[in-house]
Amino acid sequence: MPKLKTKSSAKRRFSVTSRGKVKASSAYKRHMLQNKSKKMKRQARNTKFLCDPDARIVLRNFMPYARKRKKLNIKKQEVA
Repeated sequence: MPKLKTKSSAKRRFSVTSRGKVKASSAYKRHMLQNKSKKMKRQARNTKFLCDPDARIVLRNFMPYARKRKKLNIKKQEVA
């Protein structure tokens, strides 16, 4: 099976945290800001976390290699 390409637009719009959550910046902050309330503009400065179903779609379809790699927990056996 061939390698999957990451969508270039998704690379710019989303980032994955170390815990596997997907971060995205807020919308509605580019133009016509005089029509928007102070509260909306203030809240749009921050980044948002995508909900789980949306994050699953982004990771599976647009960024196939951005998933957090699972670490193997290998326990050392104690010698008695």
